[in-house]
Amino acid sequence: MNSFELRVARLFDGEHWHSNVAISIAQGRITTMEPCDASAVMMGTLVPGFIDIQVNGGGGALFNTEPTTATLHTMLQAHARFGTTAMLPTVITDSLATMQQAADAVAAAIAAGQPGIIGIHFEGPHLSVPKKGVHPANHIRPLSADELALYQRSDLGIKLLTVAPETTSPAQIRQLVAAGVIVFLGHSNADAATVQAALEAGAVGFTHLYNAMSPLTSREPGMVGVALADRDSWCGIILDGYHMDPIAAKVALAAKPSGKLLLVTDAMSPVGTSDTEFAFFDGKVIRQGNKLTNEAGSLAGSVLDMAAAVQYAVQVLGVEPAEALRMAALYPAEALGCAGERGKLQPGYLADMVLLADDWQCQQAWWQGQQF
Repeated sequence: MNSFELRVARLFDGEHWHSNVAISIAQGRITTMEPCDASAVMMGTLVPGFIDIQVNGGGGALFNTEPTTATLHTMLQAHARFGTTAMLPTVITDSLATMQQAADAVAAAIAAGQPGIIGIHFEGPHLSVPKKGVHPANHIRPLSADELALYQRSDLGIKLLTVAPETTSPAQIRQLVAAGVIVFLGHSNADAATVQAALEAGAVGFTHLYNAMSPLTSREPGMVGVALADRDSWCGIILDGYHMDPIAAKVALAAKPSGKLLLVTDAMSPVGTSDTEFAFFDGKVIRQGNKLTNEAGSLAGSVLDMAAAVQYAVQVLGVEPAEALRMAALYPAEALGCAGERGKLQPGYLADMVLLADDWQCQQAWWQGQQF
């Protein structure tokens, strides 16, 4: 990897803002950051690369449909245009064979140093049928020895698994955590006590808050109530204007401590394309504007990108820009246990960087110093 220097008018290092900065990169990492002459800087704001923990597809490719390294490359290239420099390709509920093929593709990508692929997210299949959303009911099933063996693989990078706590016991969650799996809760109709037991067993987060989970009511807090009240757990939020009303998003921002809300896209294949529909298991998903639904009218993922999520947080929800950027980079890194080298622009960190225009559009992105 070549050594080079960037001189930028503005830089956010993950904690603080800086003006007129020269940042040096060598061997894929940041080596120095120093003030520089304002006359020779690139316009725009350099920020840490975005980390998306829930990406089903992009660039016309869906990971479940074609679980290959070529699909991973297509997905990352599509999302890199919008500032994502690291992702967890996400496999929704499917057959064991598809899950294994997806795992093999991720393992091969990581072994080959394929840019941006840092692990895998299995969203299902151990979910609740009443809260399945668009996940195929015929593939929803209890945790078996075969799936456990898959989750115990050591060549998959960061392993994230979404389960419903009424179908996955505390003992099983402890077993998963012992195997190095990060356990999130979602697609669940569980009562509050069941959710709390799962957290006590080692689950640490919630997948797409509010969506496909038992709601908060006055006498049964449900999964939503526990997620909002628990100060230690992370919550992924989809800020596309469809998955979450702005008022509900503001409730989450008020309830959760700073650092515990993560921007995610739940992106499907049309991201970065003009596609208006795509095949999805035995049916299809239809795009109307920036809304995706299946033929029954249920939400089916999104066409959201991370830059648009940051923009929504700032412009619609009134989140401070620094906090919105942390929600897209530093906080996901903390949730995934990789904040020692991702999520900040500081000496020693990987040179995963995004140059943003004033309107939050991504002008350039780098993965470990390599321009996409």
